[in-house]
Amino acid sequence: MEPILGESKRRVCYFFDSDIGNYHYGPGHPMKPTRIRMCHSLVMNYGLYKKMEIFRAKPATKREMSQFHTDEYVDFLHRINPDNAQQFAKEQVKYNVGDDCPIFDGLFEYCSISAGGSMEGAARLSRDKCDIAVNWAGGLHHAKKAEASGFCYVNDIVLGILELLRYHQRVLYIDIDVHHGDGVEEAFYTTDRVMTCSFHKYGEFFPGTGEVRDNGIGKGKGYAVNVPLRDGINDQNYQDIFQPVIKRVIEWYQPGAIVLQCGSDSLSGDRLGSFNLSMKGHAACVQFVKSFHLPLLLLGGGGYTVKSVSRTWAYETGLAAGVELQKNIPNNEYWEYYGPTYELDVRPSNMTDHNTPEYLQKVKEAVFEVLRDKNAAPSVPLQDVPKLRHDDEDDNELEDTEDKEVRRPMRLWDKEKQNENSLSDSEDEGTGGRKHRQSYKNSNGSGSASGSVHKKRRSKSPPIATTTGTGAQVNGLATASTSTGTNGAIGGINIENWASSVPPSNSTSSAIPVPVSTTTESITNAAEVNGNGNGVGNGEDIEMSDSTNQPEQISN
Repeated sequence: MEPILGESKRRVCYFFDSDIGNYHYGPGHPMKPTRIRMCHSLVMNYGLYKKMEIFRAKPATKREMSQFHTDEYVDFLHRINPDNAQQFAKEQVKYNVGDDCPIFDGLFEYCSISAGGSMEGAARLSRDKCDIAVNWAGGLHHAKKAEASGFCYVNDIVLGILELLRYHQRVLYIDIDVHHGDGVEEAFYTTDRVMTCSFHKYGEFFPGTGEVRDNGIGKGKGYAVNVPLRDGINDQNYQDIFQPVIKRVIEWYQPGAIVLQCGSDSLSGDRLGSFNLSMKGHAACVQFVKSFHLPLLLLGGGGYTVKSVSRTWAYETGLAAGVELQKNIPNNEYWEYYGPTYELDVRPSNMTDHNTPEYLQKVKEAVFEVLRDKNAAPSVPLQDVPKLRHDDEDDNELEDTEDKEVRRPMRLWDKEKQNENSLSDSEDEGTGGRKHRQSYKNSNGSGSASGSVHKKRRSKSPPIATTTGTGAQVNGLATASTSTGTNGAIGGINIENWASSVPPSNSTSSAIPVPVSTTTESITNAAEVNGNGNGVGNGEDIEMSDSTNQPEQISN
């Protein structure tokens, strides 16, 4: 790693759940969740863990997902699996599940991990626990309020933005995926509190939306920016339109936070994309957005050539942390994927760029015309930040001041202290031919155990920071999807008075530092002894060591 000169130190939170690579869309499907694990392997072997905090976020619950998605749709995702898919034939058609969005084992858990990381990242940004949050498992921008689309089931981006809106008046969403970010745009199409800006291929291409004249409805008129591009755009032309548009949007809209979807299917050689960006051309967008020094949530997205995706996201993780990764890829568990060059680079091809300077200039002028039609920086009436109990009772409030060299802070050990009277023996002790292991002292030396039983136990490892008041336990959150509302057939979110009507998710209190390596020892059980020296321990006799009825001392 080489530090980037002139870079101010930024606090980076990186979210990764090792289970994400265990899910599989099916044979032949272009979406490969294992790309996230490949990226993480590069991040760790480059040593980036020294430059940032790594967390495993609490998976999102059904109620947290219902802040945007309908209760019926979330319940459908929770219940369906490959074994009972035939029972939900009508629902599969209704929710567009089964073709591009297949049913696979662990579907709901996969969505929970993706959404949980984005919501947790947004929550930590809002609480000023970091400057940049990274969740490469997120960025699934096609999912609608009650419909799966484009390999996306749950729109983690919308859920993350809703979390940011609790603390920020305005949020800017930027999308550099080759596909139009239609799900996010549709969700906020009628509000001025979220501005969406998407750079994508437009024409005979999925999802077929994102024309430059599509810029919002009602109060959201002018707060959706679309930059349609043609095949083969290269690094230079992309930056020539990306940087002026984003600079003008940020200066005009003055967002409190930015969400950047870094879909890597805009890279050269992608299986489904048709752009010609190099790794550094793609990463230059991340570096440019970072230069505005606003709270930044970096998310994944598309990307279907896994070796290119993992390279690019690892490189962009380094940029977020203020370092540039060296070209030679270090040894890692996916080493063979990066041959024959074994270099951290995605090179452009010689494909023709159909984006002429005249075309790009016309698109740029059309975008600037949209911005001129509205007053800059719409205001939001003053109101209290909506809070739940966990906001004021955050057990992790002092985590930023803890010594990172200490694996288990005393704060976690103190939470594990229990009253000895609350511990009980296992109900199945003694079954299966196992013998009791007992440890007690005979205080009168006559075979009667008048003293109390001394149980030798190994305490369990403390549970990984969880607190009460999680999203699944918040009263009233089950109706959150009703309070967000829809906008007719558009299915957008009405953000008017949203901050006071939608309860927040509780993801901050459940962030789990990674790695955690602890061994849980089994608890040694001891039989209770009555005043006559007879063991009362699930029905088995106590073994004696000699004829004087002196109990044998057995310990761990």
